[in-house]
Amino acid sequence: MTFKPGSLPLLIGSLPLTDHAEATELMMKYTPEIPLWVQLPCHPNERLLSQFSEGLPGIRGEGDNIYFETSGPDFEKDLVTFYEKYLAVTEGIAPLEGSIFAFSETTGKGLNALLAALRKIETRPLALKGQITGPFTMLIGLKDSSGRAVYFNPTLREAVVKALGLKAAYQVHILKTEVERVIIFLDEPALAGFGSSALIGIPRDDVASDLKEVISAVHQAGGLAGIHVCANTDWPLVLSLPIDILSFDAFGYLDRILLFKNELMNFLKRGGVIAWGLVPTLNEEDLRNADTDGLLLRWQECVDGLGADSSLILSQGLITPSCGTGLLPLDLAVKAMALTRNLSMNIRC
Repeated sequence: MTFKPGSLPLLIGSLPLTDHAEATELMMKYTPEIPLWVQLPCHPNERLLSQFSEGLPGIRGEGDNIYFETSGPDFEKDLVTFYEKYLAVTEGIAPLEGSIFAFSETTGKGLNALLAALRKIETRPLALKGQITGPFTMLIGLKDSSGRAVYFNPTLREAVVKALGLKAAYQVHILKTEVERVIIFLDEPALAGFGSSALIGIPRDDVASDLKEVISAVHQAGGLAGIHVCANTDWPLVLSLPIDILSFDAFGYLDRILLFKNELMNFLKRGGVIAWGLVPTLNEEDLRNADTDGLLLRWQECVDGLGADSSLILSQGLITPSCGTGLLPLDLAVKAMALTRNLSMNIRC
């Protein structure tokens, strides 16, 4: 699917509000061309790991304190039930909607608020965006009952990756009822630690394989797959994946990614889109000091550093915050959204 967003503004996902309708209305004010469903991390079930762990076999706890109970007598039964439900969906015996891979009333409030908002407007957006925690971040962040990262438990690793694929496909399926073009970002903050001493022994090919499985699920459902990393990482690995959109912190890590200029150019030449995270959200002082003129200078550094035709970068670009704003004070979150929109308008004019 060809996608040339022309450097429109796009948000990453999270906002520091408690009400989904209010958060959705605020999001629509700044990014009506490509809206998304909002995540509100003030709710324990909408955090990085918890929102997408629902339905997994043996999962226990809530919020930031979830883990897999693998030592109990019911785990094997839960695992068998999980795969029965997985096969029922993938073989077309049971619908994806209403399955354990769909959002529930608890985890789907942001999605439902977006759908309600879309039904009140006449102009259809260019695209809609959903998001899911990427497999590497889930597998490193979740632990089993012994405290070991789930990545190192082959049984749970396979279950998590397959569940994430269907949870991403579910979003594509639901959002396509409103707009044909749907984008799903795989949020992968943990990839910043890949290759470090803390994660030594994790094969590069295994990380790529897990990511490709979830990306493939998005593509098979008819969606566009993006990956968001808000720090430095193994960029050749990321750019070797069959993603449609690369989202990164261009404010803080431009110099690092430009070391792989050839890979970036090949990505653009095959039709890839770069989401430039130019509005700083990872450091409150940077955001307080930021203004449109200064960010326009940073944008020009992106164009000059890549050394490509500026029309190509403009056509196959998106302008975003460097990361989500769910942990910021509300006034700064609103400033980040306003800067994102204003910067995009200035770049496009």
